Amino acid sequence: QVQLVESGGGLVQAGGSLRLSCAASGRTLSRYTMGWFRQAPGKEREFVGAIGSTGSTYYRDFLKGRFTISRDNAKNTVSLQMNSLKPEDTAVYYCAASSGFGYTRSSDFGSWGQGTQVTVSS
Repeated sequence: QVQLVESGGGLVQAGGSLRLSCAASGRTLSRYTMGWFRQAPGKEREFVGAIGSTGSTYYRDFLKGRFTISRDNAKNTVSLQMNSLKPEDTAVYYCAASSGFGYTRSSDFGSWGQGTQVTVSS
């Protein structure tokens, strides 16, 4: 399995931006679909979006336009750019790897990072 480490979380005011990164070790990320999930306190983990090995992306509809996922295969990293943040975006954000494309369920992603906390203040 690939080892993943997220970074870039923190505290930001509503309307602000954050860029999360996910770095991999052990294996190259280029062959995987890389997904981002988030889990708010007391809620289930939910899908944010993902990027396939070819660079194609897909997102939860209500996040589309504010969040953008990109990948840098040369650096073995994936990023999540979050703009116009809202207090309801507060959560722990996780990156995960899948061998398939189009998946949105946590169970379809086999490798996970430890998560990074994002807190959006009003």
